[in-house]
Amino acid sequence: MYTLYYSPGTASMVVHLALLELGVAHELRLIDLDAKAQKDPEYLRLNPSGVVPTLIVDGAPYYECAALMLMLGERHADTGLAPMPGAAGRNRFLQWTLHFANTLQPAFRQWFYPADFGPPDQADAMREFARRRIEAVWERLEAHLAANGPYLLGDAFSLLDLYATMLMRWSRNMPKPADRWPTIATLAQRIKARASWKRVYEIEGLGEWA
Repeated sequence: MYTLYYSPGTASMVVHLALLELGVAHELRLIDLDAKAQKDPEYLRLNPSGVVPTLIVDGAPYYECAALMLMLGERHADTGLAPMPGAAGRNRFLQWTLHFANTLQPAFRQWFYPADFGPPDQADAMREFARRRIEAVWERLEAHLAANGPYLLGDAFSLLDLYATMLMRWSRNMPKPADRWPTIATLAQRIKARASWKRVYEIEGLGEWA
């Protein structure tokens, strides 16, 4: 039994999707970000970063959504949803996972929270810089999928596709959202048709970009 501390539509979404795709027993604990529940001392003892997600695994708390996705894939290797060391696709799986975590997610944070990155009078410039960084990743992903798709690992669906699609969703209200790129849009439609995506929307009460 896993326990996922989550907030709807945030970075916890990919972990929630992974738990559903893997078909493993889990319970959910909602963290109300508007009420600053993520800064509660009890929660900070689990996740000192004060963010979601946090996943309780064998009684111990772990965090960072990309790490949790990798961890779940390895713990449930029999599902085939994450290539193991030495398997075909493993290097590509790691490359894109870390590219999303180290390049795309930080750029989204700068887009949504420019005040965390500099003085208020520079907010527009910082958001513009973030937009260019985000769109550059979509350009790379579009080229990769066009040459190697339909999924990030070729013909095989993996947890990585869930991660990519969650991040696509975050761009939905940007000047040029991810699904303006045609091959990316095709991947998004494939993932949004999956039962796990529909179930997460039901459980988390999500509506946009269904």
